[in-house]
Amino acid sequence: MGIRTRLIMASPRKRTEMMWGFIFVGPVILGILIFMGFPTLYGFFISTFKWTFIGKNPDFIGLGNYVRLVNDPDFLQAVKNTFVYVAGILVFSIPLSLLLAIMFNRKMPFGELLKIIYYLPVITMMVAVSMVWRWVLSTEYGILNYFLGFFGAENVPWLNDPRWAMPALIIMSVWKGVGFNMVLFIAGLKNISSMYYEAADIDGASPFRQFISITLPLLSPTTLFIALTTMMNSFQIFAQAKILFSGATEESSGAGPDNAANTIVLYLYNNAFKWGSAGYAAAQGVFLFIILIMITSIQMKLQKRWVHYDA
Repeated sequence: MGIRTRLIMASPRKRTEMMWGFIFVGPVILGILIFMGFPTLYGFFISTFKWTFIGKNPDFIGLGNYVRLVNDPDFLQAVKNTFVYVAGILVFSIPLSLLLAIMFNRKMPFGELLKIIYYLPVITMMVAVSMVWRWVLSTEYGILNYFLGFFGAENVPWLNDPRWAMPALIIMSVWKGVGFNMVLFIAGLKNISSMYYEAADIDGASPFRQFISITLPLLSPTTLFIALTTMMNSFQIFAQAKILFSGATEESSGAGPDNAANTIVLYLYNNAFKWGSAGYAAAQGVFLFIILIMITSIQMKLQKRWVHYDA
């Protein structure tokens, strides 16, 4: 049934409500179409051209840019690095956020103050955070190596060694974003009815059993939301790598030593604005778009098996 048919068949009051609904939603939809829909479609279009922004008219090459993608070792490494980064963020950030949420969901001394402290990195500008962490991760005078020295560890070349570049990026990003997911988990925990825990106490269930059988299942909708948003944001990592590794090595592109911190969006940026390959950069954007759509669709399909909603 179309929108026009719904309006005709609806009562005058319902028709007025629907009309005002369209009036309020209309600008948002228009903004999405203009600032997201059109650029996405235009990206598909220019990905079929060889274009350098300036200098000459674009040359149509069809799927040439996509053929170049699968044969470009730097791009394939960027894809691998991005997936490693996303996996690291999901593995460390979500459990840590949940642990903090469970801790702060209970009454504790200075609990509200600690929540604010953990959330502060979220609202701090990424540029400032990255600059501070360049000092924290410095091999010679970084505070992280200073503390590791108390345990007898030698200085770790976080920003200069390909083996440590991605761990450094993950550590900084987890620290930056854990507070946001913590707040979401706290909201999810507060929505779980206490009657489940009271019934479990009567049955003699241990706290661990209550966590496994009550908290995790009823928190699964929140976990799904956090996993999807964290995953999508992680696939689009750019500023962290660009700032953290720019100038740290001889590479000025922010890709880190031996391209160990090169990511899809960073490589896209360098192709578009540093090397002038706009069509090739657009093809990389299309690739990332397709990957995100595929992974999100799989997650939404699988959610029926593990996401439980409180009836």
